Amino acid sequence: MSRKHHFKGAEVSCCVKYFLFGFNIIFWLLGAAFLGIGLWAWAEKFSVFLGLIFFLELTAGILAFVFKDWIKEQLNFFINNNVKAYRDDIDLQNLIDFAQEYWSCCGAHGPNDWNLNMYFNCTELNPSRERCGVPFSCCVKDPAEDVLNTQCGYDVRLQGELDQQRYIYTKGCVGQFEKWLQDNLIVVAGIFVGIALLQIFGICLAQNLVSDVRAVKANW
Repeated sequence: MSRKHHFKGAEVSCCVKYFLFGFNIIFWLLGAAFLGIGLWAWAEKFSVFLGLIFFLELTAGILAFVFKDWIKEQLNFFINNNVKAYRDDIDLQNLIDFAQEYWSCCGAHGPNDWNLNMYFNCTELNPSRERCGVPFSCCVKDPAEDVLNTQCGYDVRLQGELDQQRYIYTKGCVGQFEKWLQDNLIVVAGIFVGIALLQIFGICLAQNLVSDVRAVKANW
């Protein structure tokens, strides 16, 4: 009669395995880039991958501080290019409207940046009804109005700057974004630190899982 010999060798911790799996799901939600590489990330190189991502994020943070003036110029370039194409892409249009409403701003540096757009520029040859105007998202909201007035920015730049301030935001979005970062620096820093700690925790879990898997393979 043959006997089955049972031995207890190294085993992969179920808790670590399933906790790491749950962590992966949460981590993927933090960035769309993780969606396309989910399968690869489940392999044994996961800890190396997380370490690389953490290093790149840390490097990006340092570079963002060192080259903040360059980043400011790029943000200005990005906004102005989007101002030019405002009517060409509905998604881009919604993005600009959201930014201007959220930060209470208009254009990259002010309302006159909308001269870059063929529909809003103030040239005499411009036949558009929106000539010398700004999008409705630049308008100062009236709490008493229940219905959004999408024509509130028409002809507003034909008025003087002091008169414009009664109807539209006159500060640029680049400056307002910088002010928002300064006002929320602790919150923003806390978010990045929290993400960094999650990644470090994930690296430790992944390395632990890899060690368990290697220990099990050693007993095969």
